[in-house]
Amino acid sequence: MNLFFNIAKRYLFGKKSSNAINIITAISVLGIAIGTAALILVLSVFNGFEGLIAGLLNNFNPDLKLTPEKGKYFSLSEQQLEDLREIPEVLALSRTLEEIAFFEYKGAQVVGAIKGVDEQFRNVSNIDSAIYYGAFTFEKNQVKYGLVGSRLYNQLSINQGDAITPVRIHMPTKKKKGLVKKDYKTMQIYPSGVFSVQSEKEDQYLLCSMDFAERLLDKPNELSAVEFRIKEGVSENEIRAQIKAVVGEGFKMKNRYQQDEAFLKLMNIEKWISFLIVSLTLFIVAFNLVGSLWMIVLDKRRDIATLKALGLEAQGVRKIFLEEGLLISALGLLIGICIALFLFGIQKNFGIVPVPEGFIIDAYPIQLKLIDFMVVILTVMIIGLLASILPANRAAKVSPFIRED
Repeated sequence: MNLFFNIAKRYLFGKKSSNAINIITAISVLGIAIGTAALILVLSVFNGFEGLIAGLLNNFNPDLKLTPEKGKYFSLSEQQLEDLREIPEVLALSRTLEEIAFFEYKGAQVVGAIKGVDEQFRNVSNIDSAIYYGAFTFEKNQVKYGLVGSRLYNQLSINQGDAITPVRIHMPTKKKKGLVKKDYKTMQIYPSGVFSVQSEKEDQYLLCSMDFAERLLDKPNELSAVEFRIKEGVSENEIRAQIKAVVGEGFKMKNRYQQDEAFLKLMNIEKWISFLIVSLTLFIVAFNLVGSLWMIVLDKRRDIATLKALGLEAQGVRKIFLEEGLLISALGLLIGICIALFLFGIQKNFGIVPVPEGFIIDAYPIQLKLIDFMVVILTVMIIGLLASILPANRAAKVSPFIRED
């Protein structure tokens, strides 16, 4: 342990001429502790929401999704589909066909999206776990049914107990009547259930059978995407290469998170903006540290003069008070981490801070990550160092010749 640290520690914990210095120092430590705890908890809450929403999106998003590079639709032969199914790492494969559509129900009119899927879709996407009313059924007694996203369901004000009124789906065709009017194809479908993945985009879908979507869109044997569930632990690059070998060029593939990359990036941006706001608050709180160090410098002027008379250079004095500031910051940091862990444990186990009504959980989710601790530690110590520079420079300028009062 070096000399400068020993002196800094003695100045921090040793006796001072005025009790006010101890009070201001304690306030500095407390402010840094509260700021540290706030930083950790803010990041933890965003981590919790990110993990929760990513998990919900997993109910809808496949492990890998094959779409055309150009245009909306493409075709694959039965042999190509069979070759894709025979890839050893592919557990399930689903064909999908989707398009923007106009929905109508008892006078309510909403624009959403219709997505035709085959029976393998439930094996690819875990959609069953996202259904909170009804069942995954597309046809019963020759009646066509569809699974409605919660947002679309609410916008249309669908009555769960009404088994008579269908949802009417209008789709513009390529045929034109007159100069500007379009001919619309209309089909009707009955809701078989409601699903929710807490995503504004996905919850605007109506899922139906491939046969229904092909007839509505007049797109027989065409696809919007092929969705895959792959074995855990296998190389994604290897799977991509095998799929590409079957389908050829002109396609793009996205993994589970790339399918909602923009949304997850937005959440990440919000997370770090919140972090910067709390860091700015902590920086303002750190002015207490400036005042505390300044008073310690004034209190220890004779000690500084003595050290300089014994040969300690100004750089050494500056280093003592820089380490003093870092020591105060480290003490506040340690206390703040303990506070954050304590509050984390309470929220995790008891959910003392609830979320507003209408969400799928009762309390704010929370999750700790090691990288967040590292970022917080670095941030707090940098703020502490910056706050120590001015008092340290003042201490370095103390004259070695101080008159006795």
